[in-house]
Amino acid sequence: MTNTNTNVLISGAGIAGLTLAFWLRRHGFAPTVVERAPAIRAGGYKVDVRGAALTVAERMGLLDELRARRTGVRSGTVVNAAGKRVASMDGDTFGGRVHGDAEVLRGDLHRLLFERTDAEYLFGDSITGLTQTADGVEVAFDSGLVRTFDLVIGADGLHSATRALAFGPEERFVRDLGHRIAIFGVPNHLGLDREEVTYIGPGRTTLAYSVDGDADAKAMFLFRSEEADVPRGRAAQEQALAAAYAGEGWEVPRLLDGMAAAPDFYFDAVAQVRMDGWSSGRVALLGDAAYCASPASGQGTSLALVGAYVLAGELAAAGGDHEAGFAAYEREMRPFAERNQELGPANLKRMVMRTAGAVRMSMAMLGLMGRMPGRERIMAKVIAPIHAAATAIALKEY
Repeated sequence: MTNTNTNVLISGAGIAGLTLAFWLRRHGFAPTVVERAPAIRAGGYKVDVRGAALTVAERMGLLDELRARRTGVRSGTVVNAAGKRVASMDGDTFGGRVHGDAEVLRGDLHRLLFERTDAEYLFGDSITGLTQTADGVEVAFDSGLVRTFDLVIGADGLHSATRALAFGPEERFVRDLGHRIAIFGVPNHLGLDREEVTYIGPGRTTLAYSVDGDADAKAMFLFRSEEADVPRGRAAQEQALAAAYAGEGWEVPRLLDGMAAAPDFYFDAVAQVRMDGWSSGRVALLGDAAYCASPASGQGTSLALVGAYVLAGELAAAGGDHEAGFAAYEREMRPFAERNQELGPANLKRMVMRTAGAVRMSMAMLGLMGRMPGRERIMAKVIAPIHAAATAIALKEY
């Protein structure tokens, strides 16, 4: 089938945007990717590729290389405020990985995708205006450039500028789950060797991990917040994080000491995106911009890979007819996205304990489970909902 509407602008060179560019080119489209950053982002925190996303990676011919770049995290340990080990397990069980799931650094996955993608790139720029006509979309860029494309796809994350321009303000679609998350690199003063350590306090959880080939470590902070808004600016965010963890035990003060010098500091709300529709005329949304499941779901990367594959495939199957292609994309993806979104709130309840009593009970249960002969079966039941959600779509051959 001959494609129409072949010139497609993708906003965002993240995992969703790069994967979409790959598959659009494979199906005969001409993708252009605009990215605010000056280049593909390196490093980053670790992410999981699970279930149906592994099939997408295999069909892209990168599964072997993806697995070769696994983080190599060997174990996960939960400690108390004194640093005493409460429970330990292997890294894959701790991370809820089964059946060949791959944990990699986000930057490594970015690089693998970028190297396989034939597209025009507009780095250091962003979309500032969209004007739809019967024949295309006139796009204004921050650089002053104005160009017309057949279709525009917003793959620009939770705080999508494309979504705001085409669908309305963020507050209509972003649902705060009442938690905040911060991640940044720190010196490996704990001497971690491809391992992850978690400390749980009332209303706040901290973990540190090291990966294969990296002398430093990453620290992650996940905590409950009653604040309606996320502080703006790094200084205010650092202050909010320090205040949330004031007086906390274990190695938390020392990890926070590394915050000011971290070049990769990240702070945001734990939130989801809920929308009645993912397209408006010639503009559609992909990945976190359309159906963010939150970092607590552990499924953002997999949703990005699968969503991009389905969107490109359905546009190709429809011959580039954007109305038919966008509608088919949503029919295929919405049940899968919603199933994975359910993981976010459920996982938060396990990851962040509300009270000191809940923390004590959790620590007691973890300690007991570590000594039980049937602990593998117990963990299998914990992991089962993650695997079920990750495989809750039958991928077509486009």
